[in-house]
Amino acid sequence: MPISIDLKNETLLALRQNLQDAMNANDQEKFTQAFEGILQYYANKNLEDFQSLREEADARVLAARGVRQLTGAERTFYQKLGAAMGSADPRQAVNNLDVVMPETVFDSIFEGIETSHPLLSAINFMNTKGAIRMMMNTHGYQRAAWGKLCAPIIQELTSGFKEVDAGLFKLSAFIPVCKAMLDLGPEWLDRYVRMILAEALANGMEYAIVNGTGKDEPIGMNRQVGEEVTVTGGVYPEKTAIAVTDFSPATMGNLVSILAADPNGIARRVDGLILVVNPQDYYQKIVPATTVQAPDGTYRSDVLPIPLRIVQSPAKPRGKATLGIGRLYWAFAGMNKDGRIEYSDDYHFLEDERVYLIKTYGNGMPADNNAFLELDISGLKAARYKVTLVEESAPSTDAALSDLRIGSLSLSPSFSGAVASYTATTANATNTINAMPSNAAAAIQVTVNDVEIDNGTAATWKDGANTVKVKVTAEDGQASQTYTATVTKSNV
Repeated sequence: MPISIDLKNETLLALRQNLQDAMNANDQEKFTQAFEGILQYYANKNLEDFQSLREEADARVLAARGVRQLTGAERTFYQKLGAAMGSADPRQAVNNLDVVMPETVFDSIFEGIETSHPLLSAINFMNTKGAIRMMMNTHGYQRAAWGKLCAPIIQELTSGFKEVDAGLFKLSAFIPVCKAMLDLGPEWLDRYVRMILAEALANGMEYAIVNGTGKDEPIGMNRQVGEEVTVTGGVYPEKTAIAVTDFSPATMGNLVSILAADPNGIARRVDGLILVVNPQDYYQKIVPATTVQAPDGTYRSDVLPIPLRIVQSPAKPRGKATLGIGRLYWAFAGMNKDGRIEYSDDYHFLEDERVYLIKTYGNGMPADNNAFLELDISGLKAARYKVTLVEESAPSTDAALSDLRIGSLSLSPSFSGAVASYTATTANATNTINAMPSNAAAAIQVTVNDVEIDNGTAATWKDGANTVKVKVTAEDGQASQTYTATVTKSNV
């Protein structure tokens, strides 16, 4: 196999120059040294290429097994963390560690949370990285004003904004690490740490998002919020649950109509609806109420009259459910400012495990008091087919026109459904006739000089008087009325 020489490499060029100089000087010793230098160069390059290919192959294998590849900063952090955890005095070594958890690790934790936890993926979940205040639009709908170009503004936009205190509350997570875990290397230690933190963060945040009192924790979906709400000792009052016995279109429509307006009475779009229920209630209450049998004998589950995502959450109490617009719950969290993992003696799980502590911070709140409804589903009934006998309404006897237009001609008198005869003049060869019934079920027949034409098409005029007749037959097939228009065509 021919050797590929990298002529752009300065080291190789220098080695080749030495070899050429030795050959020109007929110096055997320098020639041998220069040639050995070239051999060593290619040996080193071959080893580097092999190592690179092996690492690339290892990376593909690890990625296929669900192990995330680390950045340089992440690898350094876990290498030093593993060494400190395995030292004889882990408390001192870990607490004095000179590296902190990179933000990229915490970003990866957030990605995992949103993927694997349905509730957290359905709300507005953000990594604020320490933000403590946010601006929130207090109007769900805003409208711009139409007007002539360069005209003065005729309407001031009424959208308002309020500043929301998004101070982050502490959420502590304990990480038990057995000594054997430290021998697996940085990638596996990273995977383990992220799994533990993701689970702890998700469970802690999910419970607070559903039930949080607002006192040293987020405000839950089941709490009242707003300027007029009385907060006692930092605790927001619970919402009164609305009793729901079925998921019929009328029931769901009434509930969603409440969500469709903000507390100011301004309409807003309703999308991303979620129904948060306890897992046991899902199978005992929701499944019977949303499952129907198809004519072929199979069953259709989660059948609802509106687009809705059902989210199971152990944090939701039995007998209760939360209906709301997921994007209108604001949850934010971030890593503690120094990203340090600390040794902790607070818990001892097993003799061969050491327990470490890391603090994360978060908060959350509904955007407004109409964003979520608390439901009482303890009396929810199973879905059943309902057969209703409806008497057929009597057919309409309305045989009137609501409008009659013959091109742009002026009818005399002006059209009225109660007037049957009209006159008009034209100099055109044709005009289009449009007759609109007062009742959509009525049939219309148009004739011009006793020749029938389709409604909405052009009539061709002869010189002089032309007779247009529009016969309207009511839905009952009996009542009828004929409108007549005399159109005089002149050559002037």
